[in-house]
Amino acid sequence: MTTHDARHLLTVPIDTVQDVFSLRRSGQEAAEALRMERRDQVRLATALSELGRDRLGATDLTATFGLREEGEPTLVVTFQWASGTAPAPEALELATRLVHRVRHTSDASRNRLVLEQPVPEGATLASHRRGLREALRRSAPATMADELRSQTRDLIATLEETRAQREELRRLNEELEETNRGVMALYTELSQELETTNSGVVALHTELEDKSRRLREASAAKTRFWTNVSHELRTPVNSVVGLTRLLLEPGPAGLDEEQHRQLTMISSSGQTLLALVNDLLDVAKAESGQLEVRRDTVDLHALVGELGGALTGTPRASHVVMKLPDLRGFPPVVTDEVLLTRILRNLLSNSLKFTEKGEVGLTVGEVQEPDGPWLAFTVTDTGIGIPEAEQQRVFEEFYQVRGRHQRGRPGSGLGLPYARTLAELLGGSLVLTSVQGQGTRVDLRLPHTAADPGPEPRRTTLLAAARQAPGTPAAHRPDDGREHSP
Repeated sequence: MTTHDARHLLTVPIDTVQDVFSLRRSGQEAAEALRMERRDQVRLATALSELGRDRLGATDLTATFGLREEGEPTLVVTFQWASGTAPAPEALELATRLVHRVRHTSDASRNRLVLEQPVPEGATLASHRRGLREALRRSAPATMADELRSQTRDLIATLEETRAQREELRRLNEELEETNRGVMALYTELSQELETTNSGVVALHTELEDKSRRLREASAAKTRFWTNVSHELRTPVNSVVGLTRLLLEPGPAGLDEEQHRQLTMISSSGQTLLALVNDLLDVAKAESGQLEVRRDTVDLHALVGELGGALTGTPRASHVVMKLPDLRGFPPVVTDEVLLTRILRNLLSNSLKFTEKGEVGLTVGEVQEPDGPWLAFTVTDTGIGIPEAEQQRVFEEFYQVRGRHQRGRPGSGLGLPYARTLAELLGGSLVLTSVQGQGTRVDLRLPHTAADPGPEPRRTTLLAAARQAPGTPAAHRPDDGREHSP
């Protein structure tokens, strides 16, 4: 956009100092008509006055006021004079500081010095032109006294504006200082609170470490206690059980009915006591990590067959239908046969114990998961079920659901916790779901590793495998070849 794009409004010649005074007044009134701020009015007038004085005496010196309307509305003042000396650098530098833009151009015949100052928003172009023409038309020649009075007024106005700005700056500084003091106070308070909190966290961490150490020591002491007590009790209890069996065997000196009944009670109580002692020892060994996993090839068909044979002989099984799968043709798997037998025997024994009528079933299959194949064992029954609020607590050691169903069903509350511990020891999981009055379902998942083709799987008898299953009567626990004492 060139200077000629501005709409021409007024051209004034500048021959004398009086003309420079008039130019200054015209510039200030034009800026006021265009609703520029007071300081912008003074700046424009001062720039015109300084450049007019600097160019005074140049040949054919004129000043033209125009309004450029395309794009951003701008007041344009153009000085023109015949070729000659260029404006002084000091005057150009001062004008550049005072107005938005200053340009100096020259050719063979004329020199041009263009000042541009944007017009504030808020009025139409038509009102700009009309107000500017009226202001320039009113502008009268000014004397030196008028110029001095005008400059004095401008100076006073500038001083007032500066004073107001200084007061505003002082107020803002005070507010900033007050804000800084508040921020510093808040920072100090937060730092103190954070330091106090950190001290509390450190103290709590130390206390937790101390309590964790005490818990570990207590757990180790508990395991040692269970192991020692269980080991020491097994010998006398085994003696009681063995002697009662000898006395109950037919011999030359027969027993009358009362003696036989009493010895039978002693034998039954001894077997129950021995089972409880073995429960404690088994859990102690599991917690202390003394149960070793011995993986080998296992024939699930034979394992389930022996398990069913042992359980169907119990008194409870005579009132319940046992449904066991026919696993002929099921490929051998690699796992710990003894631990797997203990888990299944615990689950099936529990189902038989709390099922008065109906059925207890076992299913075995293979499921494919994203991380590989898994063996799925599911034990179901139609027994009394477990209340929903108790279904997680039954996996706590020694916990038993209270109720009339416990009569005639002795137990230690260690069977399910022990079974889950063994399942996790084998790398699997054990999950229980139940509906009170309808039955219980237990899902056992174990990693499925197919056995390599080779010799027949090594068989460990069911009775040997069940030796350390919590809740199993002592008569079903002959030695399986693993050292039972710690």
